[in-house]
Amino acid sequence: MLLAAVEASGEAIIITTADLDEPGPRIEYANPAFLRMTGYEAHEIIGRTPRLLQGPDTDRAVLDRMRAALAAGEPFRGEAANHRKDGTTYVVEWLITPVRGSDGRIAHWVSTQRDVTERRAYEDRQALMVRELHHRVKNTLATVQAVVNATVRSSLTIPEFTRALSGRITSLARTHALITEDLAQVASFDGLLRAELGPYDERGRLSLEGPKAVLPSELAVPVGMALHELTTNALRHGSLADPNGRLRVTWWIEDGQPGRALRWDWVEHDGPPVGHPTREGFGHRLLNKVLASQTGATVDVGFAPDGLRVSVRMPLPAR
Repeated sequence: MLLAAVEASGEAIIITTADLDEPGPRIEYANPAFLRMTGYEAHEIIGRTPRLLQGPDTDRAVLDRMRAALAAGEPFRGEAANHRKDGTTYVVEWLITPVRGSDGRIAHWVSTQRDVTERRAYEDRQALMVRELHHRVKNTLATVQAVVNATVRSSLTIPEFTRALSGRITSLARTHALITEDLAQVASFDGLLRAELGPYDERGRLSLEGPKAVLPSELAVPVGMALHELTTNALRHGSLADPNGRLRVTWWIEDGQPGRALRWDWVEHDGPPVGHPTREGFGHRLLNKVLASQTGATVDVGFAPDGLRVSVRMPLPAR
């Protein structure tokens, strides 16, 4: 009955001799779950040491702790990387328990094992996301402080300040929502564009054309802010302020020297007459300074008679 239960168990189980010195304990029994997990047949491992599963990825410190616990006659629980017969790596969780004979001495070790590769990968992804979140929160707080300070400098009245700051914080929240929804914590340039311009896509006034371009959070946040400022300016002073105005945004990926880059052009047509600004507002400052400093972009701003022209070249991380 006991053997049948062990054979049917979904947990991998092996029984070894009590030897700890080289060549180590020898496997005397392995249940079917262990054979499935490791890829070996029973005749290939009986009489051999479980150390055959270890490899260059196996953490030596874990093995040393295991050896110390077993030498003291104590059970051991731990995790380490092992290798299947075909050479692939998996993360195993052990619970090794001593079995004592009638004289009180350890006669065998019983090792219950579980493949926890997927769980470990999930935990590693979660830890990475938490670190990314901490980093992004710090950057966001610094960005909010810079936005508040710059909005104060560029606003003439309290209502103007309140309206501008509210819009910029809302834009930041939209960008962060896009990043957070993605497991890789990235946002697409197209997604950022449509988050800002989507509500104004009527009667064919907008033309948005370009390939899929994925931005990590450290690029997505300043780009999202830049697009918000351009959209706000277009609604208040540019092509979207005129019923007949049109806006065309095109983007493409540039490969070559000095590296990959996202190129994008913002072109407004048929809006109110455009003149050079009499003072440097926050949007102009963001394009020429903040966007350039945070992303390494080069920005060219032009004032054509029928609308604003903005061309941006922004370096992308290596793939």
